[in-house]
Amino acid sequence: MSEAGLQDARVKSALSHWAPRFVANGIILTDFQEVTSSIRAWDEWCASWSAKAAVHEGLGRQALARDQYVSAAEHLSRAAVTYHFAKFLFVDDVPQMKAAHMKAVECHKLALPHLSPPGEYVRIPYEGKNLAAVLRKPAGGVARQERSQTNNSRPPVVLMAMGLDSAKEEMLAYQATFLERGMATLTFDGPGQGEGEYDFAIRGDYEVPVKAVIDWVETRKDLDAKRVGLWGVSLGGYYAPRACAFEKRIAACIALAGPYDWLGIWDKLPELTREAFRVRSHAHDEVAAKQNAATLSLKGIAHRIECPIYIVSGKLDRIVPAEEAERLAREVKGPCELLIIPDGNHVANNRPYLYRPQTADWMAAQLGV
Repeated sequence: MSEAGLQDARVKSALSHWAPRFVANGIILTDFQEVTSSIRAWDEWCASWSAKAAVHEGLGRQALARDQYVSAAEHLSRAAVTYHFAKFLFVDDVPQMKAAHMKAVECHKLALPHLSPPGEYVRIPYEGKNLAAVLRKPAGGVARQERSQTNNSRPPVVLMAMGLDSAKEEMLAYQATFLERGMATLTFDGPGQGEGEYDFAIRGDYEVPVKAVIDWVETRKDLDAKRVGLWGVSLGGYYAPRACAFEKRIAACIALAGPYDWLGIWDKLPELTREAFRVRSHAHDEVAAKQNAATLSLKGIAHRIECPIYIVSGKLDRIVPAEEAERLAREVKGPCELLIIPDGNHVANNRPYLYRPQTADWMAAQLGV
């Protein structure tokens, strides 16, 4: 029997649905091959990936000790994303998952001051507590902004909304596309996401946390709060359009592979996805999880989306069917671009070059950069 044949169903499912994402978002191909070929049962997943992450963390800490900051940023960023993939759907053992998660956060925070451009770890007030976020501003300051159509030297900002199993530690590749074009990025862990998953349950009315985030942006003297874009990936591809339907301070939206109606596709979702949603929506069983899922819908709401929106899906997406994107595109009120990548999988992570630069160029145009 082959090595793949020895793996249990959940391991096979994770590799079948998400393998291209790992490499597209920062995992070294050989690391991916070595770790996944060694895992037989799902309960080995978190520990195996954490062991690989520790190798990169060790290199990063050595570089820091030697004041080799460029190398430290590279190693520690890779450690962070590797720890992230140790925890991303590992909700069966929450203490083990959280330990890996906190290592991801720690490594990412160590890397942030040494990235190019650097990042700032911030906390955004929300419902008596706060949401964790990372702010990065484009290199070049005022000079970079001379290409803007306005005389404002402050950069516009793209708010980045996570999905069900993504977190800010996974977003460096996506951030780069906006930063290189003169836009700042504010990548935040919302309710049920990343650092927010412990204090706050997933909520369908995502305009509530987005309002808190934009309120915070308006307190910053170094950002142009009049030019705010919103980007969302996977389940975030629902959250972003949903927020735009109610929060009119958003100038433009990018929705990547988001559902139109989460409950409508629930029964076809992978087991790992359904269980992660149950845990992150703080539901005690699947019945309660499905009740929560019913609140994530754009029915009767999509027509309220007036800002320009760019919607992306993969025709071969087996998690969120492309028909969900097409339905959203038909119902929005404002200008809409729809891109269905014929051989794209979920979020078209197997073809990132067919939408990442294009959507970033589009957002730059919308925000006047």
